[in-house]
Amino acid sequence: MPQHETHAETYESGLAIRKSVLGEKHVERSLTNTTEFSRPIQELVTEYCWGAVWGRPGIPRQTRSLINIAMLTALNRSHELAVHVRGALTNGVTRDEIQEVLLQTAIYVGVPASLESFRIAENVFAEVDRDG
Repeated sequence: MPQHETHAETYESGLAIRKSVLGEKHVERSLTNTTEFSRPIQELVTEYCWGAVWGRPGIPRQTRSLINIAMLTALNRSHELAVHVRGALTNGVTRDEIQEVLLQTAIYVGVPASLESFRIAENVFAEVDRDG
């Protein structure tokens, strides 16, 4: 978080970035489904992940998206991977670039994880093609 921003400002900045990358409907649904128990993690993710980190100027959003796809493949986090594949497309990442990252993960992370990520990415591509 830049020193000149308050926590509330970083949260609002993060909320705007989160909606821009993941889509307003997705984010609103996530926040609407928040319980008192899960509210702190949603606030933390919005402020620090999206505001303090994604809001930094050091690398473009496309690069951040590709890094997330690789990390989520390595961690076998299929739900989050699907969300970030869609977000990568929103950020201007091409399907060919996503394919290249997933091929590279096969070598460094393992073929089973990469195969699953290919399946997830293809499902997201089909949804995007169907829904426009």
